[in-house]
Amino acid sequence: MTAPPPLYDAIRQAAEAAGLIVMGALDVDTSGAKDLSGGSLILLGAGPGFWPTFTAAPEARDGAPDPVDRWSRRVIGGLAAAHDATAHFPFGGPPYAPFIDWALKSGRAFSSPTGMLVHDTVGLMISYRGALHLAARIALPCATAASPCDSCAGKPCLTACPVGALGGTAPYDVPRCHEYLDSPAGQSCMLQGCAVRRACPVSRGAERSPAQSALHMRSFHPRCPRP
Repeated sequence: MTAPPPLYDAIRQAAEAAGLIVMGALDVDTSGAKDLSGGSLILLGAGPGFWPTFTAAPEARDGAPDPVDRWSRRVIGGLAAAHDATAHFPFGGPPYAPFIDWALKSGRAFSSPTGMLVHDTVGLMISYRGALHLAARIALPCATAASPCDSCAGKPCLTACPVGALGGTAPYDVPRCHEYLDSPAGQSCMLQGCAVRRACPVSRGAERSPAQSALHMRSFHPRCPRP
């Protein structure tokens, strides 16, 4: 087994200690990553360690808006300072950083049959919290070559939505989704997470708790009162 590149591995370990995982890494110029020039980019996101770390943080308890985004700015900003990097975030726009482009070019995220991004280890429970842009090109591990969807039997994500708002060949019907989430039946998705995301077998790798999914759903669908 090949040892991971030293600086990359140091960043990976620091990220995991802070409650994050490396969700992809790319050489900026070789990959043609949008809106960047030179160096290396490391994508960071929520994995199994995120929820216990976040819920113990002050942002989770102070009652102020956007706790996850504020936590992300503080934690990833600290990682950037420690590794002489520039932090980028998928929120705070417009303009927004092109995280979808970066994710696809990392070789670890792919377009799923639903049109949403799917990740090689956390499936459809994909949640980028930020990225570190290092000015220098550093050695990076090889990325996954194929989408997990290629070997997925049955494609359960295509039929999981209770009202057919997401899946198949039709575009995502956002109003229909929100209407369903306002209904009594929609509380299953509100409290446990999107049924389509949960249906992906690879999503189990995120080890996401229902409480974490409920927080994300309240952010997506704020009209629903807190339980």
